[in-house]
Amino acid sequence: MPTEPRLAALKSDLQATFSALGLFSALAPRDPARKLGTARAYGPLSRQKLDVYAPRRMAKPAPVAVFFYGGSWESGRRQDYGWVGQALAARGFLTLVADYRLHPHVAYPDFLHDAALAVKWAVSHASDHGGDPHRLVLIGHSAGAYNAVMLGLDPQYLKAVGVDAHRIRAVAGLSGPYDFLPLDGPITRQTFGHAPDLPATQPMTHVRPDAPPAFLATGDKDNTVRPRNTRRLAKALREAGVLVEEKHYEGVDHAGTVLALSRLMRRKAPLLDDMVSFLLDRVNTNRERSTS
Repeated sequence: MPTEPRLAALKSDLQATFSALGLFSALAPRDPARKLGTARAYGPLSRQKLDVYAPRRMAKPAPVAVFFYGGSWESGRRQDYGWVGQALAARGFLTLVADYRLHPHVAYPDFLHDAALAVKWAVSHASDHGGDPHRLVLIGHSAGAYNAVMLGLDPQYLKAVGVDAHRIRAVAGLSGPYDFLPLDGPITRQTFGHAPDLPATQPMTHVRPDAPPAFLATGDKDNTVRPRNTRRLAKALREAGVLVEEKHYEGVDHAGTVLALSRLMRRKAPLLDDMVSFLLDRVNTNRERSTS
């Protein structure tokens, strides 16, 4: 993880990046897809809402993807990621792009409870929109990758909302922080520092043999969440016998892994093709394990 001075600069950079993201979202070319729902409530609070995107044609129930955006657990909004929802929907997924509560209003593990409620909504309502809730995957970028992977690895959050963790057929983490102790910067200290069991906050701690298959991707130019997070988690999962596809994209930085999902930036790296291929294989077959 970055040092504290770098994190202070990062916070400023992130604010500029995510303010620009709204413009990017408004102007970037979109993939062909249908928006079936806006601000659907998955809980009673104002940030507990999601948008629903679907393929233009569905001959049979579509696999379901729940996407969580990044922003250091303190910024982001679903409206700026409609292009992600449409990109995934155009590849065959009924896609939910979910908001969740952010710091300073909440801290760990509240955003994980929100993420679990969004998954519960998917299980309960995907079939109403043409989706198959038995073929469910979780996808996230940066802090959102942490959310998605933690739900896949630590079953307590889904269990708390009445969802069987084995419903998750696969997870995809893009540039995610999975192994960031000690907490060496203000963002992580403010978000996680109060936890009575710090190791339990780390996805690495929850690796288990029956975890869902994982697509883990990063860029070799990522100076925000170091690629070692991806390497370490991928290694631990493989050693536990979990099927993993690990990708390191040359010349791609931290934001680049999610921007590579967009039509405008897709030529930078084949991340969308790689991820969708892995996820579709998982939702169309039984779970596999690998010891390689």
